[in-house]
Amino acid sequence: MEQEQEAFALQYHECTKINAHLQQLTTQPNAQSAANIQKFQRQKELLEQVLNQKVAGLMQLRLALGEKLKETYQLLTQLQTHVLDEELIRWKREQQLAGNGANFNPNLLDTIQEWYTNLALGISKCESLAELIWLNRQQIKEVERLKQKLALDPPGVADVLPQLLAEITQLLSTLVTSTFIIEKQPPQVMKTNTRFTATVRLLVGGKLNVHMTPPQVKVTIISESQANMLLKNDKLGKSGESSGEILNNTGTMEYQQATRQLSVSFRNMQLKKIKRAEKKGTESSQFSVGGGELMFQVWTLSLPVVVIVHGNQEPHAWATVTWDNAFSEPGRVPFAVPDKVSWAKVAETLSLKFKAATGRPLTEDNMRFLAEKAFRGNYNETNNSMLSWAQFCKEPLTERNFTFWEWFYAIMKLTREHLRGPWVDG
Repeated sequence: MEQEQEAFALQYHECTKINAHLQQLTTQPNAQSAANIQKFQRQKELLEQVLNQKVAGLMQLRLALGEKLKETYQLLTQLQTHVLDEELIRWKREQQLAGNGANFNPNLLDTIQEWYTNLALGISKCESLAELIWLNRQQIKEVERLKQKLALDPPGVADVLPQLLAEITQLLSTLVTSTFIIEKQPPQVMKTNTRFTATVRLLVGGKLNVHMTPPQVKVTIISESQANMLLKNDKLGKSGESSGEILNNTGTMEYQQATRQLSVSFRNMQLKKIKRAEKKGTESSQFSVGGGELMFQVWTLSLPVVVIVHGNQEPHAWATVTWDNAFSEPGRVPFAVPDKVSWAKVAETLSLKFKAATGRPLTEDNMRFLAEKAFRGNYNETNNSMLSWAQFCKEPLTERNFTFWEWFYAIMKLTREHLRGPWVDG
């Protein structure tokens, strides 16, 4: 399109020169000038025909290019939805279930980072989603620049480029925000004054050259109400507001050339003070994209964290974490979980926990015995019995001063610490 515009500009300049000659000749009436006027008039008419054809061609080219850019944007949106709403959400869910002992391959994150789009978009060269969105945005901006150099808007046709630029920029913003993730979660049961670690990573950092302006990341701990506010308003309210004090909670993201990963590991964090018992961590940063052209303020939430101050609070804390990891729904309001779930799901979760702690899962007989315990002798195997949160860890067992979970947790701990060998051997 730029070449067509340049050719048009040259011919338009030639036409203005002919017009100037004609005006000059009309002021010199003689036989010679009359012949020249006729000659230049024919040249002008021919050039005007060519210019009109050029204008029609340029307008058609712009309309076709606008449609092509819209089509590419729609394809990119579909692809991004697949990568973020399916692949990345699945990875996050597997990471959450790993907190209960499920198998988890953290290297799948590298596959998502290197997600290739050649099959989805029919291109021969494999380029990442971030690169494609960025290049598409640059193309839209270039078309806008060319339009400003030569204003030729078809009558009655709306200019789609400003809206398209806003949409592609929002797509890029969503990609940056959604790929700022916690690669290594902090411990979900956290004791005050105890060292803990976490790793944060931006999957598209390398492709968008974010590392050229190394971003700072800050870790804070927030309450349930603050998490709700963050999800609704995309901000915490007061700057720096948190529900506790964490030492060594800031770091600079570093780019590893060999792995093409932009990340920061917090190795020596420590929770010093806490205002309430149950909180959730959040990591936040500001990223500069495209040599400072765009700035994105981003944040991400960790899995729920239960804070304890004494070891005897640990069993109930793990009950909360286990139930949340197993039964929370994607996209929930923090930190909504079902009050009742089927025994089959509870049994599967308990078996996962037991295997992670002791090396071998529970047998069918083990799980039937646990069901009798949990339902206080009222378990009916023929129907899909529902176990409540209260039965799980709030209400004491019949004629006992401890709950089902406290009993299960103690058995699991005893087996892990003293009976692991015989248990694994069967």
